[in-house]
Amino acid sequence: MTAHPLTTLPAWQALAAHAAALREVHLRDLFATDPDRFARFSFTLGPLTADYSKQRITAETLGLLMELAHARHVEAGRTAMFAGTPINTTENRAALHVALRNRAERALNVNGTDVMPEVRAVRARMAEFAGLIREGKWLGATGKSIRHIVNIGIGGSHLGPMFVADALKDYQRADLSLAFVSNPDRAQIDEVLATLDPEATLFIVASKTFTTAETTFNAQVARAWITAKMGESAVAHHFAAISTNLKAAAAFGIAENAVFPMWDWVGGRYSVWSAIGLAIVIACGPEVFDQFLAGGEAMDRHFETAPLEQNLPVILAMIGVWHTDFLDARALAILPYDHRLKLLPAHLQQLDMESNGKCVMLDGTPITGSGPIIFGTGGSDGQHSFFQLLHQGPKPIPCDFIASLKGGDETSRDLLLGNMFAQSEALMKGRTAADLASTPPELQAHRSFSGNRSSTTLLLEELTPYTLGKLIALYEHKVFVQGTVWGVNSFDQWGVELGKELAKSLEPAVRGNTDALQDRDSSTAGLVAAYLRAKALHKASPGSKGA
Repeated sequence: MTAHPLTTLPAWQALAAHAAALREVHLRDLFATDPDRFARFSFTLGPLTADYSKQRITAETLGLLMELAHARHVEAGRTAMFAGTPINTTENRAALHVALRNRAERALNVNGTDVMPEVRAVRARMAEFAGLIREGKWLGATGKSIRHIVNIGIGGSHLGPMFVADALKDYQRADLSLAFVSNPDRAQIDEVLATLDPEATLFIVASKTFTTAETTFNAQVARAWITAKMGESAVAHHFAAISTNLKAAAAFGIAENAVFPMWDWVGGRYSVWSAIGLAIVIACGPEVFDQFLAGGEAMDRHFETAPLEQNLPVILAMIGVWHTDFLDARALAILPYDHRLKLLPAHLQQLDMESNGKCVMLDGTPITGSGPIIFGTGGSDGQHSFFQLLHQGPKPIPCDFIASLKGGDETSRDLLLGNMFAQSEALMKGRTAADLASTPPELQAHRSFSGNRSSTTLLLEELTPYTLGKLIALYEHKVFVQGTVWGVNSFDQWGVELGKELAKSLEPAVRGNTDALQDRDSSTAGLVAAYLRAKALHKASPGSKGA
C-alpha cells in the first residue's frame, strides 16, 4: 500500500519515532522530574486558563507538533480563512463566521465585497426587534405583549442557540420564557405548546432555505396551533424567521420586517453568532449578546495574530492530533463541571464531528482517520456513569475538564471543583501496586489503575457572556487547525446530505406507496413494511396501547 503524503512528511515521521520513545514514560515521572511542569505547560489568555500539563507531552513533543503545523501550512490556512477565500472547496464557499463577531471597523471580504456593512445592519435589526419585544411593543394578534419565545430549528440552528441561552440563563429576563424545538416527533412540540399562551407566543423559524424537513414540519404544527386560536391573520404577529428564502417566509405569512437573513459563507454549526442567535438577543438583551460576540472576537484576534507556538487554539489542536494519530486515542470526553455548561458536549459534538468526520482529504485522497469521537456530560454525573471506563478501560480516552472559578454558592463550588481536580489527578497518577500493599493480592488487579491518562483543564474566571464567547471560539479554531493539518474540508457535510436525500426518497414508501420500495435493500424494505403494518393495526383499533 502506498504511503500517504501526510505521513511521509519528516515532521510526521519524527513524531512517530518520538511517540515510540515516549510510550513507556509515565506522567507521574514527568511531574516528578519537572517541578515547574504546570508553569511550563499552561497558558493564560485573559480570563481563560488552559492547563495541559497532564498531557503525555514534553517540550520536544510540542516542538515537533509545531513543526508539523508549519509543514501543513496552518498560517496560510488561517490567513485564507480571514481573507474570505473559498476554503470550503467542495461548495466553493468562504467560511467567514469570524465576520459575525467582528466588532472592529475592519473590512472582511467575500468575493471582493466587504460583508461587514450587511452584518452590522442585521445586528442592528436584531437589537431593534428584540427591543420591541422586551419593551412590550411587539404585540400578538389580540394585543398581548410577547412573553414566550420558541426557537424552531435543527442542527446548528438549534444546538448552538439552545446551548448559549442555557449557559446564559442567569442573564435572561424572568418574564420571558424560552424554549427550543427540533424533533419532528410531535411529543416534543406538543409538550412545549401545552405550557404556553398562544396570544403571547412568538415562534422563530430558523432555516436558511426554509425547506429543512424537520424545521418546516414543526413550523407548520406551530402555525396550525396559532391559526386555530386566532385565525390566519395572526401569523404575522406570532412568527419571525432566519432565512434567505424571503419568498417562502412571505408565503408562510411572516412579516418582512421579522425575517432576518443568513449567508452561504456561514455553516450552521458556526451560526450562533448570527441572526440564529435572535432568541438569545430577545431573552438576554442586545448588550449581553454583544459581550458574547466580544469574547469570540478576542479569541479571533489571538488566533489570527499569535505565533503558532504561543497560540492557544493551535496548541490544543496539535495536542489533539498527537492523541489521534500518534497515541491511538480516537475519542475525546468533554466534561464541564458547571451546570450551566451542561449542553456544551452536544454543541461540540456537532462542531467537531460534522466538521472533521471525513474520510478523504481536499484532493480526494483517502485518509485513515481524522476527527475524534466526541462525547460527554456534566462531570458530576459522568463520575457516576462512564468515568469507570475513563479510569480502567483498556483504551485511554483524553478528557477536557471545564469549569468556572466563580459564581454560585461557594460551598457547592468547593465540592464541584475539588471533584474535578481530583478526577484529573487520578487519571494522571493512577494507583500502583505500592499503593495497594494492604489490599489482598487477589483484589489488587481489580483495584489498580494504570494512570498515564491525558487531560486538559480549561478554567474560566467566571462564566459570563464574554468568557463563553471566548470558549466557543477557542474550540472552533481548534477544529479548523486540525482540519488543516489533516487536509480535510472542515466546512462541508455531505454525509448529512446523503441521509436527507434518502429520507426524502423514502417518504412515499412510509406513507403507504409500497412500489417505492422496489429498489430498496431487504432490511430497509422490511423495516418500512413493519411500520406500515403497525399503522394499519393502529387505524383498525386506535384505542389499543399494545400488549
